[in-house]
Amino acid sequence: MNLYSKVTKEVDAAPEGPHIGAFFDFDGTVIYGYSAFTYLREQIKRGDVTPKQLLELVRVMSDFGLGNMGFSGLMAVASQYLSGIDEAEYLAFADSLYKNHIAKLIYPESRALIEAHLRKGHTVALISAATPYQVMPAAKELGIDNVFCTHLEVINGKFTGAVIKPTCYGMGKVDAAEKLIDSHGVDIRQSFFYSDSDEDIQLLEFVGRPRPLNPNKRLRRIASGRGWPVQDFNSRGSASIFDYARTFATQMSMITSFAAGIPIYALTGSMNKTRNFSTSLFADTACALTGIELDVTGEEHAWSNRPCVFVFNHQSQADVIILPTLLRRDLAGVGKKEIGDVPVLGKLMQLGGTVLIDRENSKSARDAMKPLVDVLQKEGRSVCIAPEGTRSTSTNLGRFKKGAFHLAMQAGVPIVPIVIHNAIDVAPRGQYVFRAATVKVTVLPPVDTRRWKASTMNQHVEQVRDMFLVELDQMRFQPDRKESMQAAERAAKLRAQARQRALELNAQRTADEALTTSTGPINESQPRSKTTRKKTSLKGSTRQTKVSDVEQSAAVTNGLDVGATTAIASANPAPRRRRKKRPAVKVSARTLEP
Repeated sequence: MNLYSKVTKEVDAAPEGPHIGAFFDFDGTVIYGYSAFTYLREQIKRGDVTPKQLLELVRVMSDFGLGNMGFSGLMAVASQYLSGIDEAEYLAFADSLYKNHIAKLIYPESRALIEAHLRKGHTVALISAATPYQVMPAAKELGIDNVFCTHLEVINGKFTGAVIKPTCYGMGKVDAAEKLIDSHGVDIRQSFFYSDSDEDIQLLEFVGRPRPLNPNKRLRRIASGRGWPVQDFNSRGSASIFDYARTFATQMSMITSFAAGIPIYALTGSMNKTRNFSTSLFADTACALTGIELDVTGEEHAWSNRPCVFVFNHQSQADVIILPTLLRRDLAGVGKKEIGDVPVLGKLMQLGGTVLIDRENSKSARDAMKPLVDVLQKEGRSVCIAPEGTRSTSTNLGRFKKGAFHLAMQAGVPIVPIVIHNAIDVAPRGQYVFRAATVKVTVLPPVDTRRWKASTMNQHVEQVRDMFLVELDQMRFQPDRKESMQAAERAAKLRAQARQRALELNAQRTADEALTTSTGPINESQPRSKTTRKKTSLKGSTRQTKVSDVEQSAAVTNGLDVGATTAIASANPAPRRRRKKRPAVKVSARTLEP
């Protein structure tokens, strides 16, 4: 299910191929607001801009807004304050600024549009008047290779304070589109351009499919007069008082939910029953207050192999609501040691069964895993771990740490991957106000860990991570992982075959049991059924009665359990070996003589 199908409807119906361009403005279109204001605010905090320079910038921006100054003049004044600054230092500043501030301004709907165009194989480009320091981090995370923007002059690794002309503004954006026509064979008549401002009118008129997003008043009037379709997004920007109120109520509901469990503990003396009651109560209350709804696929896998280690991709603090809502009971979690310092919340999470570990100390982390093995083996509770170790700044999957996988191997329980597609829509990293959203969740089939070895752990971790990448459609961001993508696709096909074969075997077994019940036990004088004859004929075939070690290893490689591989093997029995006939020996009278 496409959660933003209404937003991407036109793109989903468009032809495939790189001949169709999809061009995006950045400020106000891909992100809420203007990245330049974020940069200016942080530079003032760092002391890079003096009060006198700030007043000059305000005057210049006012002249630009009134039409008394061109864009090149504005950039010339703004860039002079960077003169002498080391570019490498500024790049690090830009990267930090993106992760901490700009990433959370990206509209989920704009991200969905970009992803829809990428799936179609269209030539996607960011065409912005901003500098590369503002747009490149976002382009990288969104998977956009073609970026056209305004560049600043750098000599010997330092800014000179000059702007390289022409700038990417007005007709400069049309020039960028023409470069894509020449280099990628783009058909401009079938191409899209998304923008929020009438300042981009030249490129909007140049393409065949102008698509205003969050347009300003003048562009809205132009679009209305020319019949251009308009879309408005309100998923980012300043939170309302209502958003703050329900976020506060959600946080308080954690306290009241655990308080409500006290009578359960008093009556039963069971901490596990108390936790289960409070966890379910909190999940239902929090979802109702925040407006979070789950669109779950594969929910049966969340219950079929407990206890287990649930691994999930960590995008948002909303995960603390999503996981209890999905899994409900018999859970334990692992969190960062720093959570214990948070007033009230830290204590509540520990009461809820969360084990807090020091992620900076690998030895401490291993020691912390020991009680989790007991939780799995003795208490029968499942453990939830985010192998990325921290929240990501986008929907892109981070690298996996090995702790969860060592835990599953030591406890002898399966790994169950939980893929959370868009929790970032509720509250991105650094955002502590919840917004109502539908979150797509996929629970993948369990992965058998019984034959795992510590020496091959890196391989197992990457195989499970590949399952996430395929489900999130992010293999295209892994240019060096084409073989892994193919292996993951094969794993998906094998899982489908295994499930189908398992259903067929269960149906056959049920039919055989019903036949046995109705006719009684089969004796040697009775003719054997096909099933009985098959069992007898398999006596000498270890391939058909038992999956080999090689096949079981392959099952782990492809994310399958041994039972699923058995189903595949039984569907493709090994051919019988024919014995070679020995030549007949002729016996003569001479042979019999002593």
